[in-house]
Amino acid sequence: MASLLRIGVDETERGAVKVVNGALRELRRQFQVFAPYEHAPKVTVFGSARTQPGTPPYELAREFARLMVEAGWMVITGARPGIMQAANEGAGREHGFGLNIRLPFEQKPNPAVEGDEKLINFRYFFTRKLAFVREAYAFAFFPGGYGTMDEAFETLTLLQTGKSDLHPIVLIDPAGDGYWKRWERFLRAELLDDRLIHESDLALYRHFHTAEDAVEEIRRFYRNYVSQRYVDGKLYLRVRKLPSEAELDVLNEEFSDILGSGPLRPADPHEDEVADGDSLEYPRLQAGFDKSGFGRLRLLVDRLNMISGLDEAVAPPDPAAVPEPEV
Repeated sequence: MASLLRIGVDETERGAVKVVNGALRELRRQFQVFAPYEHAPKVTVFGSARTQPGTPPYELAREFARLMVEAGWMVITGARPGIMQAANEGAGREHGFGLNIRLPFEQKPNPAVEGDEKLINFRYFFTRKLAFVREAYAFAFFPGGYGTMDEAFETLTLLQTGKSDLHPIVLIDPAGDGYWKRWERFLRAELLDDRLIHESDLALYRHFHTAEDAVEEIRRFYRNYVSQRYVDGKLYLRVRKLPSEAELDVLNEEFSDILGSGPLRPADPHEDEVADGDSLEYPRLQAGFDKSGFGRLRLLVDRLNMISGLDEAVAPPDPAAVPEPEV
């Protein structure tokens, strides 16, 4: 309210005030729609609106969404045709969300979400993008055009810079399609070889050709890892099971390059976590993470998910335990 009053006092021009007002309306609508489902884990699915029904990418997206719902997740899409419609069909009306964008040449959402109470119509791309990232705990990318590339690079940037907590990103295309292989070839030739990214940044995503393998990757990410939080300059990793002393020694040696200000060690909840009631039911590890090697941190999470004595199948994470990303 103070910021809004200052905008009025500043005599901000009318067009800017309309942007602020419109963005707040869209954010409020987003919060209203998702609030009843805050405890349900969700995956956001991206891909081309031009993909035709019956094609291999379309059927792959539909099967992926169906399997995610079967595993206990809900599915968020951009509510357009193509890959988005396929994912909404696979998820079913009860388990799908549609975040539609009003465009000069396209207005209607796809039939699988049209008229549903979980459909939101956005005017602004930036508020829609916030919803895609804020509400999801995994991201799936199918072949697409400018929009898919924009969303893929933005999601990777948020993870690479630590503006979002770590989440699994899966790239999915049919065997023999080559879409994501060519994309990664560009990353390696134009970004990695010129040292514009680090080798470990490529660990922020995984590439699959089957819906089953992509779903398993997402479930594996949350096998032991639950969530993270920074308190007093230290990283707290909430897990289902702590590593043994011997496993901790191995992890601290293997990831010493990003743990320079303090090794991984078991810790009690910080007083700030206690005050917030933040995931107190989970054990946690504290570490002096350097806040730059987020690809390496992803590899550390992978190693934590491989510790001994864990069941292969686990329940989906409780999103209420996961801090929202900064976008």
